[in-house]
Amino acid sequence: MSQLLRVVHPVPAEPWPTADEAAASLLFSPLPLGRGLTLASRTWVPAMVPWRATAEGEVTDAVLAWYARYADGRPGALVVEATGIRDVPSGPLLRISHDRYVDGLRRLVDTVRARSHGETRVFIQLIDFLAIRRRPEPASYFARFLRVDEGHRRRLADLLGRAAPAADDALRAALAALPDTALDAVLTARELDDLRRGYRERVTDLHLPHIRALPTALPPLFADAAARAEAAGFDGVELHYAHAYTMASFLSALNDRDDGYGRSRDGRVRLPREVFAAVRARVGGGFVVGCRLLGDEAIAGGSAVDDAAFFAAALAADGMDFVSVSKGGKFEDAKAPKVGEAAYPYTGPSGHECMPTVRSDARGPFGRNLPLSRAVRAAIRAAGLATPVVGAGGITGYRLAEAALARGDCDVVAAARQSLADPDWWRKVRLGRGAEVRRCKLTNYCEGLDQHHKQVTCQLWDRAVVEGEDAASVARSADGRRRLEAPRWEE
Repeated sequence: MSQLLRVVHPVPAEPWPTADEAAASLLFSPLPLGRGLTLASRTWVPAMVPWRATAEGEVTDAVLAWYARYADGRPGALVVEATGIRDVPSGPLLRISHDRYVDGLRRLVDTVRARSHGETRVFIQLIDFLAIRRRPEPASYFARFLRVDEGHRRRLADLLGRAAPAADDALRAALAALPDTALDAVLTARELDDLRRGYRERVTDLHLPHIRALPTALPPLFADAAARAEAAGFDGVELHYAHAYTMASFLSALNDRDDGYGRSRDGRVRLPREVFAAVRARVGGGFVVGCRLLGDEAIAGGSAVDDAAFFAAALAADGMDFVSVSKGGKFEDAKAPKVGEAAYPYTGPSGHECMPTVRSDARGPFGRNLPLSRAVRAAIRAAGLATPVVGAGGITGYRLAEAALARGDCDVVAAARQSLADPDWWRKVRLGRGAEVRRCKLTNYCEGLDQHHKQVTCQLWDRAVVEGEDAASVARSADGRRRLEAPRWEE
């Protein structure tokens, strides 16, 4: 990772457009999306998890305030954070796994509509994820979690040059006493990963009945969640087929399932297609159903852009209403967590590719991932389809966004970190007041908070003191040190 980050790139100066130039731009032109829905502009705030829901996944006033601030900027589309489709504990992450969540989500939709003056289309990202545990203490791992067998006994004997203990408890104790480096010769690769990074389920764990049953279980779960989203008033859903989670793992080239849902490209895309079909059949014709997928996993042996182009074209042919393209963000190359913490899938090289920073290689972070959306879009167009493609990755200014549309890199421009830095930035640019935009520094201060499941803020405003503002009315983080909302902008 350190070899990647050799160059520090300054945020480029931005010659902002006048209001007339913005009005004539591609960026602020409308775009049909789905069946009968139109985006007022090609500006998009993608899903970001702010960790403001309750522990039961319910909408809070802090959640409403978070999305209201993005709505103030009146983007063409706003995608609500990754929202769990299973009714299981998942911390302060929104859930849509039961009808009891619909009323809160309806309040969220109403808030966005009101604050955007009806200009912003609001979608919700639906996610499934598999079990992951914290990195264990070594003594606990050997005593409680490792299943010893004759293979361990034989490899330990070879390592020690003498017979290994016959009793399982004694064998566990002998393994626990080995130096960490010696364990490489005794434990399997999976066992070493469980010890050094924490246990994590994979879609290839077919020895687990619930993993083998995922192709049967997931389509109705996604369909039920989409129906609730429609009932709550959302304009559509974004199926989360990206990063480190279940559906992306089915698409991965590392998926070697032997049940027809892995190995070949057709096998790997089979479940994503079946999930889409179940969702599409459950919701109304005017309800948008799109997906986010990876243009490149950016890990050894993982899927690359040619795979993404194939998957996107197949999903578009099935009727997917949009394809949003991301990159990386995988568990496979994430940093080993500290004991007692869980692995975080954006800490390795693939995580940097997902959220490139100003500390980068010679290519730099700005628009770094647009070639991926361009390749995906080209494959969809070559198939004779007009499905809109959303591009993203280090976009912090108008000129890069407009150029991406003009080149055919994408049909819609998404900006997560820049929108977090300044929720009003789309509105400022549109009004010819771009010089007032608070520019994201691309340092990933926000991502560092997310990594520890802290309420996400931006370093450019979380300590801001605004003249004339009632300090007592400013919502603050649990420790009282950071403001939770960007300062309001007066047009």
